[in-house]
Amino acid sequence: MNETTSMTGAGKKTVQPTLKLKFLSHGTLESKDLDFTRKFYQEFLGLEVVRASKISIWCRLGGAHIYVVVQVPEGKKTEMPFLNHNGIDVETEDDVDECHRLAVRDAAIWNLRKISKPMVQHGTYSFYFWDADDNSWEILANPPGGYSWMFERGDQDGVGHMSRKFDRPASTLRKKTPGGPAPGPEGSPQGPEGPAKG
Repeated sequence: MNETTSMTGAGKKTVQPTLKLKFLSHGTLESKDLDFTRKFYQEFLGLEVVRASKISIWCRLGGAHIYVVVQVPEGKKTEMPFLNHNGIDVETEDDVDECHRLAVRDAAIWNLRKISKPMVQHGTYSFYFWDADDNSWEILANPPGGYSWMFERGDQDGVGHMSRKFDRPASTLRKKTPGGPAPGPEGSPQGPEGPAKG
């Protein structure tokens, strides 16, 4: 391990890494049926998809980081654990609610299940679901640049972004409408913690 460190102007410690790497380029997902998965990614999620081989597709949205999606033998795919979910950003809480409405509406078409209710959690407003490949997805409100705002804020103490009272980016918050329903804390409706069962 390389122990060389330095301090920045803001007093933040930086570490000189052993490996001189340039770009976190991709992650990997598994598919039970690549043709169905491709249709789901393109027609429902709006991802850009290319067939890379007879057993794999590559997909991306809004940047250069990609997922390599690999066909697995029948019966070998297991459900993705909740904490390993994949997040896709929209701009506002209202956008999250609209995505949730469409996910519920089209659940039977795409074999979506365990669709949670939108709520404030871990510093954002979001909901979760599992797809036909048993992969877990989160649709969340984030500013342009995704979670880069957390890196700008730096290390958090205590509960940090896990607090429901965490100071979220203002651009993602629901716009208050005169005479509309009273929002919950931080401008969002509240619900039970964790994904819905089903």
